[in-house]
Amino acid sequence: MRRTVFVGDLHLSADRPDITHAFVDFLANGLDDAEALYIIGDLFEVWMGDDIAEPFTNDIATAIKAVSAKMPVYFIHGNRDFMIGRAFCKRAGMQILPEVHCIDLYGTRTVILHGDSLCTLDEAYQRFRRFRSIAMVRWIYAHILPKQTRLNIAAKIRQKSVQGNQQKHHEIMDVEPTAVDELLTKTNCQRMIHGHTHRPNIHQLSGNKQRVVVGDWYTQGSVLSVTPQGCELEQRPFLEA
Repeated sequence: MRRTVFVGDLHLSADRPDITHAFVDFLANGLDDAEALYIIGDLFEVWMGDDIAEPFTNDIATAIKAVSAKMPVYFIHGNRDFMIGRAFCKRAGMQILPEVHCIDLYGTRTVILHGDSLCTLDEAYQRFRRFRSIAMVRWIYAHILPKQTRLNIAAKIRQKSVQGNQQKHHEIMDVEPTAVDELLTKTNCQRMIHGHTHRPNIHQLSGNKQRVVVGDWYTQGSVLSVTPQGCELEQRPFLEA
């Protein structure tokens, strides 16, 4: 069976070894019949530069590298790991894709992205997103700011994200339908695959179009398999330690 696999929103961190263990096991045992693996953002909870990666990330890079010896592994940046650079991706054997990437997936033209750009009602976040996307800003983060300063910024980002999400309405944190329609039209695609919202589902849209949302890995693993026959979302329970 031909199969392409998508995962995202793992939010790996040193204080959640259960997620790391589940993901490493998935990489070793859950891709035997796959043709390619797409990691569509927020692989890590936070990332402030390849030069200050935590030790546990070496295990992740090694596990992904082993997969890349068997099939292509593609990576799209998320809102938490937009500072992942070419150095880490090279160690992990991942090929970096643009933030919005279109492919012919078993005969269906498909647009792939993390999904945060579609949450246009969250105006405060979209302002931050535009700011951090400026090339000079990213260069300053990576080359000028001291490591400890970047770590402090990362801690504040995590804290503000939790506090902010608790205060935002459900609709603001979800994708905006108009933004979805506009991107599908702009890219001339019939299917969209994204993450970010942590609400796994397969949405049938008008015009025989489809929006597929990959879930997160907070309490169980979410895996999307796409075959010539269609899409299937799978929930993988975490293994007991």
